[in-house]
Amino acid sequence: MVTTADRRNSPLLPWYIGLIIIAIVDAFIGYLFYSTKCEAPGLAQFLVLVAVPGVYLVLMYLTFKSQR
Repeated sequence: MVTTADRRNSPLLPWYIGLIIIAIVDAFIGYLFYSTKCEAPGLAQFLVLVAVPGVYLVLMYLTFKSQR
């Protein structure tokens, strides 16, 4: 049985929480990359900071959106 409390929660709430967590972790890793003179090539840094979190967020969004 679905209660009114269940209807108030956004189906994308887990996505919003994941977005915040990923943004915080990404900012921290980016800070470490650029403050410690990381020797990793630029492509690897781009993949770690942009591509992988971006793909993860898109897939997570599509999953939660399709459960509606």
